[in-house]
Amino acid sequence: MIVSMSLSRSGDCSYRRNISVKLRGQITKCRKIKNLIADWTLLERNLRNMKTITYRDALKEALVEEMERDEAVFLMGEDIAEYGGAYKVTDGLFKQFGKDRIRNTPISEAAIIGTALGAAVTGMRPVAELMYIDFTAVGMDQIVNQVAKIRYMVGGQLDVPLVIRTQGGAGRSSAAQHAQSLEAWFVHIPGLLVVMPSTPYDAKGLLKTAIRNDNPIMFIEHKLLYTEEGEIPDEEYTIPLGEAEVKREGEDITILATSRMVLKALEAADELADEGISAEIVDPRTLMPLDKETIFESVKKTNRLLIAHEAVGRAGFGAEIAALVVREVFDYLDAPIERVAAAPVPVPFAPVMENFVIPDVPQIVEAARKLVRYEI
Repeated sequence: MIVSMSLSRSGDCSYRRNISVKLRGQITKCRKIKNLIADWTLLERNLRNMKTITYRDALKEALVEEMERDEAVFLMGEDIAEYGGAYKVTDGLFKQFGKDRIRNTPISEAAIIGTALGAAVTGMRPVAELMYIDFTAVGMDQIVNQVAKIRYMVGGQLDVPLVIRTQGGAGRSSAAQHAQSLEAWFVHIPGLLVVMPSTPYDAKGLLKTAIRNDNPIMFIEHKLLYTEEGEIPDEEYTIPLGEAEVKREGEDITILATSRMVLKALEAADELADEGISAEIVDPRTLMPLDKETIFESVKKTNRLLIAHEAVGRAGFGAEIAALVVREVFDYLDAPIERVAAAPVPVPFAPVMENFVIPDVPQIVEAARKLVRYEI
């Protein structure tokens, strides 16, 4: 396919692009096929028997189903047994499965991850819970230098079926050491997969897939998502890693968001719609592996990209997305890529200050509005 472009600069520095009729027809045909697939997937989901469930209970269902399916699966972490975990995801599982499969650990992230790694390479499938993503720093040597690298260092002779469940994000006045969003740390490390579900449906389906995977996976939840409700099927299902989802179709701008920011992006899309701006919301769901094609196709359609995540903007995951889009689909952009992210400061304890530094719906709306109206 050949793209013919003629660029002219006007007084307001706007650009005009002419794409050959043949190419435009091919793009339209591809979009129609993709839309049919998406419609079929949605119809298939709607035809199932559905139930409403919280994010927390969706995770619990995934753990229960996988433990019942495979005796090699066991859970370990601080206060996850009788107490049920800091956010009650494992509440009741100690009584159901007993102390051998729901194991309390010492307050030592290095010990938790090191023990889980040993279990994983000797035939078990541990799900290790770290109470806060902030605490991964204490176990970083085990995660980065052992878990992520051992399979490579033994020439692929060992599988490492290890899931590290943790949660991040702000919103509860947890202060600077309990409210960070550190997912970019782990995306940077070869050998680790990184999952960030935003809905109960995604949380259950992706956790089941993660537990069955033979690679180490950082499964990152958000502390304010546990009480969010959504529909999931009554029957078993899984979601493949590396498949993004378009949470809302749109024409004027793509908003790529992760974790809880997906919900804020959807709220922003409602407000933008009232102004006549049609926003498409893309949730990557897994940061590694990343579904680049879904992102690229959305940008080709809308010609604008806004990235929203709760992590600090500097060197955040959004920077990687921006770099990929510029490299692969730059010619389709009608405006600069914009990011909405947390301010580069420690997360404050005071609620008013915490709200000030964390991205919100008005910020997403304002940034999208400027991109669509060429006000950047």
